[in-house]
Parts: sequence; C-alpha cells; structure tokens
Amino acid sequence: MLIAKAFLLFVLTAVAEIVGCYLPYLWLKKGASTWLLVPAALSLALFAWLLSLHPAAAGRVYAAYGGVYIAVALLWLWKIDGVRLTSWDLAGAAVSLVGMGIIVVGGWRT
Repeated sequence: MLIAKAFLLFVLTAVAEIVGCYLPYLWLKKGASTWLLVPAALSLALFAWLLSLHPAAAGRVYAAYGGVYIAVALLWLWKIDGVRLTSWDLAGAAVSLVGMGIIVVGGWRT
C-alpha cells in the first residue's frame, strides 16, 4: 500500500512540475498570455510541496521521482503534444520505472 501511495504521489508531483514548466513554454514559444506565469508559479510551488510529503530522505525521493517523471512526461508528450511514442520511448520509460521501483522497495525499508 505504501508503494502504491508513493507512486500516486509521484504522478501528481510530476503533473504539477510539467504544468509549471509547460505554461511558461507556451508563453515563451507560442505567444500565449503572460498571465500563464501565475498558475505556472503556483503549480511549481505545489510540485515542491508534494515532494516534501514523502517520508524518505530528500535525495532518495528525488531519485525515485525521476523514473515516474520520465513516464509521465512521455504520456504528456503523447496526450497533450500529440506526438506518437516510439518503442524506444516505451523501453526507456520501463527502465526508469524499474529503477524507481528498486530505489523505493530497497531504499525505503531502511
């Protein structure tokens, strides 16, 4: 149950980080309104807060989070940006999630 809860928290954290970075991207690259910077800043603050909710040491949390971030970023690429994922994308996400699982299962027991 702890692993499932941590994974869900990582997914929420990744979405908050991606939104916080995607909105300024829209402003800088696509000419969107500067008002997008307000929800972007709030989303990045939410991202930092969500990372603080994990019970493990910060470095371990950041390391494990990286695997989930990669998978969520690829889902974003597919669903939001409309880019078809390659088998290399899927293999990379799988490897990163296995690494995340090793960190969580092995490291959070101590």
